[in-house]
Amino acid sequence: MSIKVDRNSIIGTVLIAIILGVWVYMTTPSSEELARQKRIRDSLALAENTSLKNTEQISSVIPSKDSISVTNKVPADSLLQIQKQNFYKDFYPVIKGEEKLYTLENNKLKITFTNKGGKIKQVELKEYRRYGKQEHLQLFDTDSTTYSLILDVYEKNRMFYTDSFYFDAPVVEKNKIVFRLNTSKNNKYINFIYQLKDNDYILKFDIEFHNFNDIISSNTDEIFLKWKCLMPSQEKHIIKEKEVATIYYKYTEESPDYLNPRSDEEKTINEMPIKWICFKQQFFNSTIIADKEFMKDGSTIKLRQKEEDTAIVKAVEAEIGIPYSHQENEVFGMNFYFGPNHYNTLKRYEDWELEKIIPTGWWIFRYINTGLVIPIFNWLKGTLNFGIILIILNIIIKIILFPIFYKNYMSGAKMRALKPEMDKINEKYGPNGDPLKKQQEIMALYQRAKVNPMMGCLLLLIQFPILIALFNFVPAAIELRQEAFLWADDLATYDSIWDFGKIPIIYSIYGDHVSLFALLMFASTLLYTWLNSEMLSPQQNQQVPGMKFMMYFMPVIFLAVMNNYSAGLSWYYFTANILTFGQTYLIKAIIKDEKIRKEIEENLKKPVKVSGFQKRL
Repeated sequence: MSIKVDRNSIIGTVLIAIILGVWVYMTTPSSEELARQKRIRDSLALAENTSLKNTEQISSVIPSKDSISVTNKVPADSLLQIQKQNFYKDFYPVIKGEEKLYTLENNKLKITFTNKGGKIKQVELKEYRRYGKQEHLQLFDTDSTTYSLILDVYEKNRMFYTDSFYFDAPVVEKNKIVFRLNTSKNNKYINFIYQLKDNDYILKFDIEFHNFNDIISSNTDEIFLKWKCLMPSQEKHIIKEKEVATIYYKYTEESPDYLNPRSDEEKTINEMPIKWICFKQQFFNSTIIADKEFMKDGSTIKLRQKEEDTAIVKAVEAEIGIPYSHQENEVFGMNFYFGPNHYNTLKRYEDWELEKIIPTGWWIFRYINTGLVIPIFNWLKGTLNFGIILIILNIIIKIILFPIFYKNYMSGAKMRALKPEMDKINEKYGPNGDPLKKQQEIMALYQRAKVNPMMGCLLLLIQFPILIALFNFVPAAIELRQEAFLWADDLATYDSIWDFGKIPIIYSIYGDHVSLFALLMFASTLLYTWLNSEMLSPQQNQQVPGMKFMMYFMPVIFLAVMNNYSAGLSWYYFTANILTFGQTYLIKAIIKDEKIRKEIEENLKKPVKVSGFQKRL
């Protein structure tokens, strides 16, 4: 394997950068739009500060017991209670309570709820385990996540967070729970309705507002849902988790997009309404999906790195606008997806395009993964070990490409058979001859011998997209997660035969361990490179003398990269090289050089057909 970076690639990259720069300039909001967004952000900031300081504000307006005259007929505790009643008004009855837990469960999920905030406390995936653990994998728990409605009430910029109130649970069924946020008035309440389907990763979530039109501030046309989460580490290699964990989001009319996973980033979404927001980890995700759409104005998403934390991958946050039109009764429908980043599972929800959070690559790479790799995985999963499945995938690809491989080999063999004729041309022109005439005579020789010197490029051109497609998909394939093979306990991450610890410089380049699969891939790639160079004709070797160093240096680069990469991918590349050796020697054993030389001599004796264009010249 070798990677070539040419001038066209650099020019293409520069052109893309220029186009992106123009696009950013053209889509930058106006100063008026930025000012409007700032007002929304200031309102949200006020909401959070108000919620956090409610208790201090209430306490500050009440004199202490020591400062109250003994002749005062109203005790200080009563004054504080009155002040709280005036502050919370209709919500005063729900500021205190006793926490109670409830559970919804199917064969895939176990979701624990709390009546404090009427929210999800914990999500467990029954079919999966955290690396090195036996209990169900927890996507998050109450210490790492929270979500709440931010209620702008009573016309005074007073903000209440629903996760600080205690809900009732008037409906508790096998697959349904209704949490109700009551007020001091019986006909004014908010329902959080959760319904869990059988054999599914979807939790239906509806919010019902009943007669809240005179409680919510009249100048409010949206209510924000705030969702914060600390992503816990689930895998063997937390560094890889940190590299890929991010927030995806989808507009109603466009394909999904995402924040840069390698930096802190915050985005205010104002281009168009939002369909869903996804907190994506390496193999799992938590996504909230609107039945219709979330509002665009003021909705924000935030991604924060946790570089030094060995238990938390990322901190993520979303503030999403829910439309509110001050009707007596309003309902906003949503769904939560809590589950694996499994292509076919996500593809079932076709209208949502959730499967696009999986890095299958762009254009041709995506079609290779979705049309070949994933179907083979699904076909053989459960019947064979995935190490064997990767070998079978390799064999299938080799069979598909064999006709091109055969023509490539024959082209190289014919060019080697032309060595006597090539020596005569080199002797004729010598080192100081006209290079243009020399090249013209060489090309004429190729034409007479019926040799295509570009056939090797065709094979590389076809193989390269396959290698890149697998490089993108295999490390993200949940099918390989925790699948053991030979000495590797997890094909989705690196294998290690020696952990030598963090050594300065070496750790940043190579890692703190030795991957045997990566070493095998490295050795086989060197052998493959040497074999290719031996099969080149003298003319080809003269044409690319400067490339020899790069051809042997690139496997060293691959070793440093693959040492920390998926063991399954290193195993695939290694077996691909071994199968290539087998194909080469099989053809070499069948097709003798003497036969090829005889065919060349017969072709050289035949008159060359001159095209009409050449005749006119």
